[in-house]
Amino acid sequence: MENEQLIKKWLNNELTTEEEAIFKGSADYSKNQAIIDDAQAFKASNFYQLEDFASFKKHYNENQKKSKQLNWKLPFLRIASVIVIALCVYSVFYFNNTTQIKTLAAEKTTFELPDASSVTLNSVSEVSFIKRNWDSNRSLHLKGEAFFKVSKGKTFDVITSAGTVTVVGTQFNVKQRQNFFYVECYEGIVSVTSDTITRKLHAGDSFKIYNGSFSEDHSDFMEPRWIDNSSTFHAIALKDVLSELERQYNLEITHQNVDIEKLFTGTFTHNNLEQALISITQPMNLNYEVNSSNRVVLYENKD
Repeated sequence: MENEQLIKKWLNNELTTEEEAIFKGSADYSKNQAIIDDAQAFKASNFYQLEDFASFKKHYNENQKKSKQLNWKLPFLRIASVIVIALCVYSVFYFNNTTQIKTLAAEKTTFELPDASSVTLNSVSEVSFIKRNWDSNRSLHLKGEAFFKVSKGKTFDVITSAGTVTVVGTQFNVKQRQNFFYVECYEGIVSVTSDTITRKLHAGDSFKIYNGSFSEDHSDFMEPRWIDNSSTFHAIALKDVLSELERQYNLEITHQNVDIEKLFTGTFTHNNLEQALISITQPMNLNYEVNSSNRVVLYENKD
């Protein structure tokens, strides 16, 4: 019993110098010290000093009570886990049925929809649709720019964050970028809705919302210029022209003392970077420097 009291006082660091000498000379000291050394490798969330057995018992009973309160919840937690797993499986199954086509910078691609309509995606663009129920839900989501050739008698909706285009057997282009929504019809009729504005476009008609301003126009083009590897702009801020150049050539463009809000009208090619840069910089009285294969700096021409 005396040895147990010494152990208890030793654990609580309460031994006198004389008691400590006696305890270290006992046979139990080395064994208990090894246990303490091993225990120090662990960190407990709560530490209680063993002042007396009553205090220990109180904490023990409180923990037991909490444990019993949790026990009745365990079956419900198991059921909830099964439900969550089932929902996750359903989500994976659902999204795996969504067809998604993306293009990277300097990349274009053409594919067919379930009704044999043709879609050509411009660089850094994305289309998604659910193939398995196309007949009952004829819609697709577009981010970026795409040219559509819709089969005769076929109809579907092109949904973008800026507006929706409803088509019936037609050819048209849709462009949706950060502050730009543009639709141009080349054949047939398309209906365009954006916020409170709704228009029906015939061949040659275009619908544009740029920086919050709405405008309509007419052209004689038979298809968008980017299909033939060139981009055309009319009164578009230089910053948006440069963004398109970055997409077509997979570039990073920086500028020094350049007014990127200044409006640009013109065309650049997708096949020759130097020609494209000249087409943009000369009308804007700018110079350029190609620092590496994908880094370009623009600066003001001071000559």
